[in-house]
Amino acid sequence: MRMEVELEKIIAVSGKGGLFKLLNSGKSAIIAESLVDGKRQPIHNTSKVSSLADISIFCAEEDVPLRDVFSKMKEQYDGKDSPDSKMDSISLRKTMKKVLPEYDAERVYDSDIRKLFLWFGILKSRDMLEFTPPPPDEEQEDAPAGDHEENVL
Repeated sequence: MRMEVELEKIIAVSGKGGLFKLLNSGKSAIIAESLVDGKRQPIHNTSKVSSLADISIFCAEEDVPLRDVFSKMKEQYDGKDSPDSKMDSISLRKTMKKVLPEYDAERVYDSDIRKLFLWFGILKSRDMLEFTPPPPDEEQEDAPAGDHEENVL
């Protein structure tokens, strides 16, 4: 039986490669475990931390949450190798078009697509592509003003 993953607890940290699972938080740092090597480390509050649940992909009509993009990728790559994040720019964009035809090619950079494919590969290798349902749309009532911003790739 697969465990569902709380996407809100999977984070990306600016300046650190890979993804991390949020374990605990304190006043000056959070403790996170690398999904790449399993090492635990403090992430200080001076670092830019983004929950994968708060990231969306720019699209022509409406931005698509990463949760939905990963679900589409899971359907497409179930039992197959994940897309290679190191492929050339043309192949990268062709692959992205297959995954998310409506993505905005002008606002989504190659580096964003590489990061998306890398993150998908990490989650897939850890069997972490079954997500808990998103919380009800509460418009971040508990978050202090200015502390929350949606990240868009």
